[in-house]
This record gives sequence, C-alpha cells and structure tokens, in this order.
Amino acid sequence: MKTAVIIPAYNEEKSIGKVISEIQDDLVNEVVVVNNNSTDKTKEVAEQQGATVLLETFQGYGAACLTGIDYCRKNNFELIVFLDGDYSDYPEEMRRLIGKVTDDNYDFVLGSRVMGKREKGALPFQSQVGSIIAGFLINLFWGYKFTDLGPFRVIKMDKLLDLHMEDKWYGWTVEMQIKAAAKKYKTIELPVSYRKRIGKSKVTGTIKGTVMASVIILSTIFRYAFRLKAIK
Repeated sequence: MKTAVIIPAYNEEKSIGKVISEIQDDLVNEVVVVNNNSTDKTKEVAEQQGATVLLETFQGYGAACLTGIDYCRKNNFELIVFLDGDYSDYPEEMRRLIGKVTDDNYDFVLGSRVMGKREKGALPFQSQVGSIIAGFLINLFWGYKFTDLGPFRVIKMDKLLDLHMEDKWYGWTVEMQIKAAAKKYKTIELPVSYRKRIGKSKVTGTIKGTVMASVIILSTIFRYAFRLKAIK
C-alpha cells in the first residue's frame, strides 16, 4: 500500500530530524511534515532529512493534520501514519502498527501509550486521567473501549476520508476515535513505547494548555454524542 507519514510540527527543530531519520525507508513512500507556523528551523531540518514540508498557518494540531491529509489525498496515498514530531514516540514500532492493516486488514490501528512501556514521567498524570475519562465516555456512547488518545496511529486512507474530519485543535485525536467507533471500523489498540519528549509540551506543559485541551476534548465528545444527525 502506498504509505505516507504525516507529522504535524510546531517549533520542533531539536527533535524533528531524529524522528524522520528513524522512520524506516522500506515502510513508507513519503514523510510529510506540516510546519504549523514554526518560528525556528523546523522546516530546514525536516527538508535536510528528505521530508516534504508543507505550511499550515492556522495554529492548531488538527489544522496541520488536515493539511497533510489533503496533500496525501491528492497524491493517491492508501495508508496514513500519524506521528508526533517531538521524539516521544518510537518510529521503529511503526512496522508493527502498519502490519495490522496490511496483514490483518484492520482499518484503524491506535498506538496505546497506556498499554505500552513508558519512560518515567513521560506521560503526565493529567494525560492519563484525560484518557481514562475520554475512554469511559466513548465506551458509554459508542460501545468501544479505548485506553488512550495517543497521536501514534495508522489508518486506511479511504476510511480516513470517510470520517470527514473537522477539528482544528486538540479534539482531533478523540474525533477520529469517536467517528471510527460510531462507524464500527475494524479497530485495534497496540501497546507502544513512550519517552519524554524533547522540549516542552505545548499542551500539558502549561496549565492553560492542559485546561484548553481538556475542555476541547470533552466538548468534542459531548457534541458528537448529542448531535441530532447521527454518525453512520
């Protein structure tokens, strides 16, 4: 399957090169870094490592992902991997996630940091609590149990487009999981390793970021739960 990796990135010049260099060439056809208004050398470092770099000026994780998806749609990719640019994920574990799609025909594979081996302090307490609450609500409303809202994920392109993703902020990951559950995609969580990111988190690194993310995630869940037009 023609495969692309989408990496949304904002001021990740110290980490983005490491991430790209550890993506195995035989697994993917193209690495797409979406530069989300970085003020550092994220773009230059990513290009030096051979990535395609796109610019998304709207400041938001989901907005960057949407820009990457649009590029991949136009270039006929069949499989999309989402990966963060902060070097907290282990790119070499990508083979196992992709294999669940190519070998076992899963539609959507989520890397669970909760199920996997984590470096001490890598996954903040507030992130763990948020995943528990979100997982409980998704199970309550849509009958699917998720343990995490992790960014490391693989999905078939046709299924991704069918989700009609909208969120431009922190609700991106949970929106994808809600819609996949509502549409009853063949989905599986696999344990993935997780380490402390390089640099400070834009979300959990500040009280403001944590509160904003929590509000957006919860509002996303309830918005889809009580939307008059059901997701089918």
